[in-house]
Amino acid sequence: MEKTPEIRSFVALGDSFTEGMSDHAPVGDGYRGWADLLAARLADRAEGVRYANLAVRGKLIGQIVEDQVPPAAAMNADLVTLVGGLNDVLRPSCDMARVRGLLEEAVSTLAPSCGQLVLMRSPGRQGPVLERYRPRMEELFDFIDKLAAEHGALVVDLYAAGALSDPRLWYEDRLHLTTEGHRRVAEAVWERLGHPAEFDWRQPVPDEPAAGWGARRLADAQFARQYLLPWVRRRLTGRSSGDGRAPKRPDLAPLACEDTP
Repeated sequence: MEKTPEIRSFVALGDSFTEGMSDHAPVGDGYRGWADLLAARLADRAEGVRYANLAVRGKLIGQIVEDQVPPAAAMNADLVTLVGGLNDVLRPSCDMARVRGLLEEAVSTLAPSCGQLVLMRSPGRQGPVLERYRPRMEELFDFIDKLAAEHGALVVDLYAAGALSDPRLWYEDRLHLTTEGHRRVAEAVWERLGHPAEFDWRQPVPDEPAAGWGARRLADAQFARQYLLPWVRRRLTGRSSGDGRAPKRPDLAPLACEDTP
């Protein structure tokens, strides 16, 4: 049996999905997320593991290529994860050729500079948004598969896992995974890296009584007021939730005790 390569350095690139929204950190006001969980797993397996997370919420693929790819490539890490492009795809106006070109630029730069590059087919929440943009998403994911085959990258297929489309694994903002959702993503990446899975991350969420009509309408109203309207205002004004925000772990550094979930 082939031995799984030891990973002593890990760099994560992307947007809010990789920053960790909306898995609230056990300590402080920030987010943890699947990349932090994976880093902790890697640190349990090998001494001296260093970790950087350059992801910032709201970033488009062009911003990831400009701001995150060059410093990540310079770190020459054993493992790099890149998840980007979905924020572009979910906008009403999207130049898919440009998105593909930028992704290809990112992968072409990162793959030779790291031990292993990991890409993802991102999960999608059940509902009208997924159905509206499904063709674009699948075009993006097919291109990711092509890039992976050309550059020796691994692909973690979260999109095909029906459990991760379950609304109960998505936060109340309907855009980001819950703590349990991030836990499953971390396990999926761990397994794709060749490690034995500790649980079945594809397992459907246990059935539970459905919320009543009134509770669903109340949740819809709260979602519109707290999340949808601010999102629309940002789109209309050309702003992003990540404007002016720095990465939570900009440097490749050892995990401190307080960083370990």
